[in-house]
Amino acid sequence: MGGNLVETLIGAAVLVVAGIFLAFGYSTSSIGSDGGFMLIAKFDRVDGLTTGSDVRMSGIKVGTVIAQRLDQETYQAVIEMDIKQGIPLPDDSSAKITSEGLLGATYLSLDAGGSEDFLENGSEIRFTQGSIDLMSLIGQAIFSATGNTEEKK
Repeated sequence: MGGNLVETLIGAAVLVVAGIFLAFGYSTSSIGSDGGFMLIAKFDRVDGLTTGSDVRMSGIKVGTVIAQRLDQETYQAVIEMDIKQGIPLPDDSSAKITSEGLLGATYLSLDAGGSEDFLENGSEIRFTQGSIDLMSLIGQAIFSATGNTEEKK
């Protein structure tokens, strides 16, 4: 009988610790809206960008990508992002998709413009730069290098 009580207490302790880890993970993952405002941006390419990716300004996280879809008229990728409240973005700001390094995570980088008018909830960022296809660039470099050596022979 005493063994069952010990096993029950250990099981309860494991469940409490698991609950603490879940609460900590949820609070630090920025899942869901934090009361900020939503912006939209359209890109030609969004390779590597996923829902939940960071939105950064000057390297500091200021938001999260909350949705992505394909515009069936223009065939562009439409990205919706949630920006933290209290971060005013001029309406001539730009957005580009970049990565932390050669094999790093992809994120959306915002650069503030100089306008005195600011983006509001649901506004669109007009100036965008999509992701760069690294494999195509490497392929072009290899083929252009081999093409140049054949012409020299």
